[in-house]
Amino acid sequence: MQWSLFVLILMGQCSFFTCHLYEYHFIPEGKTWEEAQSYCRENYIDLATVSDMRDVERLTNSSQTTDAWIGLHSISRMSWHWSLPGVEFEESETEWETGQPDNKANCVVIRRQQWHDWPCNEHRGFICYNEPNQTYHCKYETKNWLEAQSYCREHHTDLVSGFKQMNSTEFKETIKTVSNPNNDFWIGLFRDTWSWSDGKNFSFRHWEDSFEDVASKCAMTTPNGKWSSNTCTNKKPFYCYAYGDKVILIKVKKTWDEALTYCRENHRDLVSITDRHQQRWVEKRAKMADTEFVWLGMRYTCTLDLSFRVSDRSVCNPNLTPKKKTVRCDSAVAMKRDGKWYKKADSEKFHFICAK
Repeated sequence: MQWSLFVLILMGQCSFFTCHLYEYHFIPEGKTWEEAQSYCRENYIDLATVSDMRDVERLTNSSQTTDAWIGLHSISRMSWHWSLPGVEFEESETEWETGQPDNKANCVVIRRQQWHDWPCNEHRGFICYNEPNQTYHCKYETKNWLEAQSYCREHHTDLVSGFKQMNSTEFKETIKTVSNPNNDFWIGLFRDTWSWSDGKNFSFRHWEDSFEDVASKCAMTTPNGKWSSNTCTNKKPFYCYAYGDKVILIKVKKTWDEALTYCRENHRDLVSITDRHQQRWVEKRAKMADTEFVWLGMRYTCTLDLSFRVSDRSVCNPNLTPKKKTVRCDSAVAMKRDGKWYKKADSEKFHFICAK
């Protein structure tokens, strides 16, 4: 069964606001990767997931200078990814040369606007993307793929990533400046067998420049902040993540608008839940409320033609339990103490949960 829910996201944007509600915890006790995974799931949320360079900095700031497990491990299935966080690979949006990919290599070069898979350890020129002004920079100095990725992340944003970027007029004009049309340049497309313990599909990787992908391995941090891998049965310290004090239950009865104002003035915002892990953590806070419901950061608006379709199996809000298929203009979403979500009149007064 499916139904439509119209929502207004709190930041005034037509998409869900996702913030880093979690924090990292270093556990110095040596455990195998699977033992560490079990420990994190029992005491926190899971082994550490890292989604971008901001997470790398937070992990590094909270870290010890030692090798430690994170939540990335090698599985049997190969998947293509883009280097730039947040850019999803689509099979229908590719520019492979005829006969490519031939599945003999795991990184990709561009040659005359066509893509070729290529051994990642070979040295080629590369193309960086700069986020603030959306510019592209061809680098003729040759590097292996990981070295090229590191250079682009340090000096620009990342290796050029995504069909939209490479189909842009700016990118095509940049390619025209290449003096030799037969030159191969690394782009941000790669494939690997790595997967996150908590099931998130983040494609972000931060391997050492000399890293070699070996099957049946688990990922770990290194003293320089980058990642390597080791046999999963070895015992090492590890990093867990949890939401900690990043969310707070406010035990004062307020309407939805009053709750929104309070959270923005005193913390960050009303909490938005975007995955089952955040759901579980916020649900724990909701159980401590004295009201039957607590306000969440979701609301219906009659002024915008926005809809968010959910189903019984939705990851974002599997607990939404509507009483009717119609939605009133003065509705907002509240969580019951059992974790289920309900549409309630925004004039009702409940306790609420803020994101800090």
